[in-house]
Amino acid sequence: MSAAAADLEARQLRILGRIADLELAAQQRRLGALAISAAPSEDGEADAGTTEARLSALLAARGVREFAFRRVPADYYDRPLEERRGLLRADSVAQLCKSIVMVNTQAAADVVDCSNPKNSKYYVIVVQYMAWLNAENIKNFLYELNEKQIPKKRFNMRLAPEEESHKLTGFVHNAVTCIGMETNIPVIIDEAITKLDEDFFWLGGGEVDLKLGMRTSQFLSAFSPFVVKCS
Repeated sequence: MSAAAADLEARQLRILGRIADLELAAQQRRLGALAISAAPSEDGEADAGTTEARLSALLAARGVREFAFRRVPADYYDRPLEERRGLLRADSVAQLCKSIVMVNTQAAADVVDCSNPKNSKYYVIVVQYMAWLNAENIKNFLYELNEKQIPKKRFNMRLAPEEESHKLTGFVHNAVTCIGMETNIPVIIDEAITKLDEDFFWLGGGEVDLKLGMRTSQFLSAFSPFVVKCS
C-alpha cells in the first residue's frame, strides 16, 4: 500500500470513528430523556418514599431501563386527547393508555382472588384512550385460555367498583397503573398497543397528576402480560 493510500485509509478510519462517537452520544442523549427522574429531596437525594421513586425502583428491578415520568396539570382529564399528548410529549394520541380493573361477575364461588392468572376474579386491562373496550373479546380469550373447560357463561367482565379498584391496586381513580399494585392482579394489554410504531406508551403513574411512559417491548418482557385484542 502506498503512503498516500495508507494516509487516506487512516483519515477514513478517523472519520468513521468520529461518526460512531457522535451516534453514541446522540443515543445517550435520547436515553437520558427517558431516564429515571425521581425528584430530589431537600438534601439532594431522591426520596425513596415517593410514588415516582418506588415505581422507578420496581421498573429497574424488572429490567425496564427506558421509562419516564411526567407531571400534568390538575385539569389534564378535562382536556382533549391531543392536548394531553402535547403535555406528555408523546408521538401520537395512540400512545395514551389507561389501566382499568375489571371483575368477573360470573366467576364460580371458589374464584375469589387473583391466585390463578388463567381464571382470576379480577384483571387489569391496559387499553388506549382512543379505543373502545370490547369485553366480549376478553371473555372469549379467557374461555380459550382455559381450554374451554370452564363454561363461557362463567366469564362476564365488568368494570370493578371504584372502591374495589382502590383496595386492590392502592391507587385512586385516574391514578391507576398496573405497576406496583397492592395485589398481584393479572394484566391484559390490548394487542393494538404492542403494534404501535413508536414502541412506547403512556399510562397512569400512581398519582392523579403523574403519568408513566415506557418502552412497550421492555414492559412485555418484564411483566409478561396477556396480549389480547381488547378493542
